[in-house]
Amino acid sequence: METRRPLHLLLVFLSSPWLLLLLLLLLVVQGMSSLQFTRDDFPHDFAFGAGTSAYQYEGGAAEDGRTPSIWDTYTHSGRHPEDETGDVASDGYHKYKEDVKLMSEIGLEAYRFTISWSRLIPSIQIHVVMYHMDLPQSLQDEYGGWISPKIVDDFTAYADVCFREFGDRVVHWTTVLEPNAMAQAGYDMGILPPNRCSYPFGSNCTAGNSSVEPYLFIHHSLLAHASAVRLYREKYKVAQKGIIGINIYSMWFYPFTDSAEDIGATERAKKFIYGWILHPLVFGDYPDTMKKAAGSRLPIFSNHESEMVTNSFDFIGLNHYSSVYTSNNNNVVKAPLQDLTADVATLFRVTKNDTPTPVFVPGTIVDPRGLEHALKYIREKYGNLPIYIQENGSGSSSETLDDVERINYLAKYIAATLKAIRSGANVKGYSMWSFVDLYELFGGYSTWHFGLVAVDFDSEKRRRQPRRSASWYSEFLKNNSVIRVEEDGFVSAASHAQL
Repeated sequence: METRRPLHLLLVFLSSPWLLLLLLLLLVVQGMSSLQFTRDDFPHDFAFGAGTSAYQYEGGAAEDGRTPSIWDTYTHSGRHPEDETGDVASDGYHKYKEDVKLMSEIGLEAYRFTISWSRLIPSIQIHVVMYHMDLPQSLQDEYGGWISPKIVDDFTAYADVCFREFGDRVVHWTTVLEPNAMAQAGYDMGILPPNRCSYPFGSNCTAGNSSVEPYLFIHHSLLAHASAVRLYREKYKVAQKGIIGINIYSMWFYPFTDSAEDIGATERAKKFIYGWILHPLVFGDYPDTMKKAAGSRLPIFSNHESEMVTNSFDFIGLNHYSSVYTSNNNNVVKAPLQDLTADVATLFRVTKNDTPTPVFVPGTIVDPRGLEHALKYIREKYGNLPIYIQENGSGSSSETLDDVERINYLAKYIAATLKAIRSGANVKGYSMWSFVDLYELFGGYSTWHFGLVAVDFDSEKRRRQPRRSASWYSEFLKNNSVIRVEEDGFVSAASHAQL
């Protein structure tokens, strides 16, 4: 009888069904990796903070000589979807001392807030935004606000007051917030103040020109920004040693299909979101894509204006929340009368199953890789600009204090920020949105809650109560706690601040 040598245990294993299971497990493990980090993994001069904005936070609408802004006019007209005003908001005007104490307890290293143009005649880095959609109504009434070149001189005079009165305490100045988002909402569709639009592109407007005014708004925003920067550099920078920049609304775009048309639409959307602001700041003129799309409706920079706008920044602020899918809008036909929406000629979807819309829509998916893509795109197209992420956060329809989903969102995007830095991005700071619950521009008081600190809007005293995310952020900032993020490509639903 033939005697066989016993098989080695490894050979037995390899010849069994366990081999297939092992290979599958290896593939799963290869497809998943984790990033573990602490506060110390970020550059020494990197600052973590949180933000608010004046109209959404302050309240005190008629106190100390404050005059109405275009947002006061809008909300008091009854046109706000929730029919609510920001007259009291989070009552930061009266509760700022309590809020500063909360900031210190959480361990915020930076606080980004806005100065209300219509109001102005302790170891926390101050980031000030000078304009966040709250133009004095008097300037809107007098000459149309941002669609008039007169705004440049008035904004520069306002900036001069800010620099003179607060420049000894403020190192980081941002001139204008999200002009690229406001162009369509405020001047093409007319759904936000100053509610300007024209038929057939917008509805429920009493004045406006959707074909021209979005471009005038951005053009004058850039000139006003550049004028304020020149003033600061010539008159204040040597003594105050501050830096100044502008903010843009950022989202990432994925082609809906791999067709040449959808890829082209995706690139066009990037030019209108990023290039509309960054191209003039870096190269002194608008992108060729926009010139081709808008033609003579796109304003032209004079040689003097181009020189003034070029390099008129020390940093770029990004408000980034999510990503969307983009496809070519085949229904757009070149016509004598055309608006911004038709110029972009792109359809947007939050998910691949959604009905497409030709209007820029804020995404609601958690996609931290989109932030990495956006930072890489800016670096490749416009150079390795100093970047501050000035808004990033997740809202909840619930008032719960146990906001685990927000913690997961923030952890993923902070991890993405670190990965981008390690890949070469020049990111200097991260500010989550928002420090406390605010009056939301679209949703009022009850629709969405974004704060590390909950605000009881039913309470006359606007009682504050830190959420679980505040403790989590505090542990990360003050105690160097470890954050571990699984990089498995997981995407989940979320909401975020709209504009």
